[in-house]
Amino acid sequence: MSGRFGGLVRSLSLDRPAVRAWMLYDWANSAMYVVIVTAIFPTFFSAVAAAGLPPVQATYRFSLATTLGLAIIAVLSPILGAIADHSAAKKRLLGAFLLFGASAVAAMFFIRHGQWMFAAVLFILANIGVNGSFVFYDSLLPHVAAPEEMDRVSTAGYALGYLGGGLFLLACLGIILAPAAFGLPSGEGLSPSQATLPTRITFILTALWWMGFSLPLFRRVPEPPARTLDDEERRLGAVRASFRRLGHTFRQLRSYRQAFLLLLAFLIYNDGVGTIIRMAAIYGEEIGITRTTMIAAIALVQFVGVPFAFLFGGLAHRIGTRPAIFVGLTAYLGISVLGFYMQSDRDFILLAVLVGMVQGGVQALSRSLFASMIPRHLSGEFFGFFAVFEKFAGILGPAMFSVAIMLTGSSRTALLSVVGFFLVGGALLARVNVGEGQRFAREAERAVA
Repeated sequence: MSGRFGGLVRSLSLDRPAVRAWMLYDWANSAMYVVIVTAIFPTFFSAVAAAGLPPVQATYRFSLATTLGLAIIAVLSPILGAIADHSAAKKRLLGAFLLFGASAVAAMFFIRHGQWMFAAVLFILANIGVNGSFVFYDSLLPHVAAPEEMDRVSTAGYALGYLGGGLFLLACLGIILAPAAFGLPSGEGLSPSQATLPTRITFILTALWWMGFSLPLFRRVPEPPARTLDDEERRLGAVRASFRRLGHTFRQLRSYRQAFLLLLAFLIYNDGVGTIIRMAAIYGEEIGITRTTMIAAIALVQFVGVPFAFLFGGLAHRIGTRPAIFVGLTAYLGISVLGFYMQSDRDFILLAVLVGMVQGGVQALSRSLFASMIPRHLSGEFFGFFAVFEKFAGILGPAMFSVAIMLTGSSRTALLSVVGFFLVGGALLARVNVGEGQRFAREAERAVA
């Protein structure tokens, strides 16, 4: 490769097969995330699985299912991360959770009208699968990218994920809106099963996309070596040693003061981000936004997110990673307030564009900033805790929706309260000394070299 294109490829570290394969998992899992978590399944749950229930009750049950799925993986994540580091099994465990989650997604094809409990169980299992895989996927980042590359590689991965998710969502939208073009039943007089067939087929396609585009990671990304066990850990065995190490890691993580403070900040502000992502579609369904508008707007988020994920990577290079995250959090403050007053399809589209501008940047830069402040030989364990904080952030928001619905009968107040998460999380982030945290991590790496 030569010329400007070759320079761009090298600047994003895409000239290395391992980096390309690692990024492609963002492309793979984004289809599951955008179809099942964000766009199509939430409205399918409300209109089909929860048919006959008041819309606010459908939202309530969906938020409870979200909370339960994330709570389970939050408890499991640090244990899994520790086991992976001890047994050199990051890729195998990623594959196990991928297969588990994809199977749950494929099984959604069999959901029928009124089967909200069946749908909720599958949604919980799918959440466990995809979020469990993220523990091992994120922990591979310090092994495929050098410290000075991590912002670029992380944001490029998010950008690729946005592009893949957007293209796949558009294809699904085509199947749902024009089923006859694909040889599927359409028109009047369809049975309930025939009417939902196009949507249910997109669940099968999502599982296939997720699994198929994950294959390069298993072929091209080398498995990082296991952490060297001491005599006591060898006597205990990998699993028991992992539990023993888990307690030690938590105590050790607290000694990485700046990384731990970043985790606390991330826990708070990512709760706001996760709440907006996960509850947008079913909240829109509740207040009367048309389903076509919601799916199209969420597809728009993916395409807007592609250039802006790269722009945030460039912004981080110019002004620093932490200041770039502050830019995104400020935008989210405005999004939260505007969402409270949202009434029309036009409002929903406007908010989708704003979310697309900042969503990938905030999450990608948070991931890379944390990766730069931890020692690489403990990446699995530390990213296990990162996943715990990320998942507990996802728990608090949907749980807040459930409580707000019980108390007020409306979701609007819960949406406005998201402002607090960005304010408090931003205040904690302002206290993080990035340079000190990075120096401490590099010293720890040299100590075990």
